[in-house]
Amino acid sequence: MKWPSHGSNPQHLFKSMGLSLPEKYIDFSANINPLGPPPDLKEKWNDFYQEIIVYPDPFAEKLKNRIAEGEQISNDSILIGNGGAELITLVARLLTGKKVLVVEPTFSEYEMACRANHCEIQYHQLKEPNFELSIDELRLSLPSVDALFLCNPNNPTGIQYSVSTILSIIEECEKQNCFVILDEAFYDFLLDYQSFIPYINKFPNLIIIRSMTKMFAIPGLRLGYLAATPEIIAKLSKLQPHWSINTIALLAGELCLQNKDFINKTQVYIWEERERLHTFYSKNNFEITPSQVNFYLLRDPFFTDQFSLFEFLLHKGIIPRHTFNFPGLEGNWLRFAIKSKQENSALMEVLLEWRKLH
Repeated sequence: MKWPSHGSNPQHLFKSMGLSLPEKYIDFSANINPLGPPPDLKEKWNDFYQEIIVYPDPFAEKLKNRIAEGEQISNDSILIGNGGAELITLVARLLTGKKVLVVEPTFSEYEMACRANHCEIQYHQLKEPNFELSIDELRLSLPSVDALFLCNPNNPTGIQYSVSTILSIIEECEKQNCFVILDEAFYDFLLDYQSFIPYINKFPNLIIIRSMTKMFAIPGLRLGYLAATPEIIAKLSKLQPHWSINTIALLAGELCLQNKDFINKTQVYIWEERERLHTFYSKNNFEITPSQVNFYLLRDPFFTDQFSLFEFLLHKGIIPRHTFNFPGLEGNWLRFAIKSKQENSALMEVLLEWRKLH
């Protein structure tokens, strides 16, 4: 069976399963902010319309300056991209023909983009259920590769690695002349996050990718940014299509970054709902990963293969993210986004039905 490679767009999942998409369903497969976009975005939307007749700034200067000011780095250390996917693709093009190590399980786009650019892929597999990242084990693989892809917080587990672990990895990679591509697509859902962006001034091998579509619930606009040394940014910029980020996305990005209260509100909400869900799962004998963000992996420990649970949920209009294309998971877990209180409660009700039957 050919499984969809991403969450969201559930019509493709149902088609691959030979099922009809129900009229009413809840999509838990897309990890975006359940509070929706910042209210300011809707208020300004008509103003944005006036700008669609203007070509976008190909250098995204205003947005870059705002990010640079917030992160306290120079704006020539930032590249704005058409979502994290474009930035990953650009990095893969920079690594054409190189040997790449991917810490699994993780976002499948790293491997897909690198394979498209004739990279040789190696894996470092984290072990369930805690998916701990050990620098001592990872160190053994670093001398033979040119770049390491690492997602923190991890997608799909939601686990945040410690600052000391990440720094040890960056330091070891520098010794081995190895790039570290640190994907922080979900960093802003964390209550206690310490930014690694200042370290680009110390480690020329560090490349950081961030998405703006998750926190601000704007995946339809496509927006993200990358931080690295000016030398790396210059090389990546030459690989990027002209005008790849549209005017509306640039304007929305500037507005979103001003919404500190919205970010704080989201972080508190996610923490509270995650605790409520965790209590329910513990009480009803479901196993979940120790996630710190807005999604988590779940399984019924009484079953090795979660396909029957997956199918049961789909028939009930609950759509989790399958894990058949996450190496090391192979469908033995399901990933769920944290949604609204009402939607999370609906999920719990359906899982109670499952538990009564099993």
